[in-house]
Amino acid sequence: MTSRTTHLALRGTAAFCALANAVIHLSLVPSHLREMPYIGILFLVGSVVMLAVAAALALQRQPFGAWLIGAITSIGMIIGFLLSRTVGLPDYREAGWEPPYGVLSLVVEGIFVLTFLAWLRESGAGRVADLGSREAPRMKAPPARLP
Repeated sequence: MTSRTTHLALRGTAAFCALANAVIHLSLVPSHLREMPYIGILFLVGSVVMLAVAAALALQRQPFGAWLIGAITSIGMIIGFLLSRTVGLPDYREAGWEPPYGVLSLVVEGIFVLTFLAWLRESGAGRVADLGSREAPRMKAPPARLP
């Protein structure tokens, strides 16, 4: 696959995951608003963010911000899911995995993060660390001016 084709495939996969994530969480907003309003609001905010991420990945020429926001949001959702089932969140603790929604959301969030990491590697963003190990080109200083 060419680099351009790979980039498009990664962006398409991530956009699909962002959209699926939003749909899953939007479907759960009403019940969570009744059960624990702040969880419902977080689901709604996360869904709106992921819809914007999906649109940006599909439409922007340079979607680095969308990638980063999508990855941070996905990681936050994964952490929230795990905390809500282990130590709990303020006044809120889930007993199970909430099939199929819990598992599906973890899958699409995890795939989004993995796709972001693959995109970083493919785009060369991982080479930033190499810059410090290479000697920068030296420029000659301009000649000193005498008064």
